[in-house]
This record gives sequence, C-alpha cells and structure tokens, in this order.
Amino acid sequence: MSWAGPEDIFLSTSLASYLDKKLLVLLRDGRKLMGILRSFDQFANVVLESASERVIVGDLYCDIPLGLYVIRGENVVLIGELDLEREELPPHMTRVSAEEIKRAQKAEKDATDLKGSMRKRMEFLDFD
Repeated sequence: MSWAGPEDIFLSTSLASYLDKKLLVLLRDGRKLMGILRSFDQFANVVLESASERVIVGDLYCDIPLGLYVIRGENVVLIGELDLEREELPPHMTRVSAEEIKRAQKAEKDATDLKGSMRKRMEFLDFD
C-alpha cells in the first residue's frame, strides 16, 4: 500500500480549486452565505473571509455582512463559485436595508402562520 504525500492530497481535493475565490455556500437551514474561501479541511469545514448572508424575501434582498466566518462541514449542502463578471440576481430584484428585510420576513412569517391557523380552524370540514 502506498501513501499519498501532502501535495497529492491537496491536488485531489475538489475544494482546493476554489481557494481565494468568491463562493456561494448553501446551508442545511436554507441560509445562503457568500465570501472568499480562505481555508477548508477534509470534513468540508470552511473559512470564508468577507462573508455575508444573502436574505431574499419575494422581490427584495439584502446582504448582511458577517466578516470572517467558519462553517461546520455537516451544515453545508452546496458550494459553488460565483461569477464576478455576471449579475448575481435578476434585474427585478430590489436591494433593501437589513431592517426592511427583517420586516418583510416577519410579514411573510405572519402570513404563513395565519394560513396555518385558518387551516386548523377549518379541519372539522371534510374536503376529501
């Protein structure tokens, strides 16, 4: 059995090609983080520099700055490189402040809760 040297392991790791590039990281809880990949390990734990969380509600979005951010690999669903030359969002999207996006999130959650409570009140009706 032969052992791979450190350079062989580094070259065979798919995240190595993303070092020092801007990435989008999708987490299990649905959050979308963007930042520059500075480090990673064999468990897909990653370190992002100049990280920000992109929050999208309807046609509104906001990038909330996080700074240097460490992400545990078990929470990572997807990692992809962002093309800096292309527009990242459709033109109909509107950038808003963090306060506005929080209000929009609350309104969306309240609307969802209302739908759920109405459904519970109507359970006695047999629609099937």
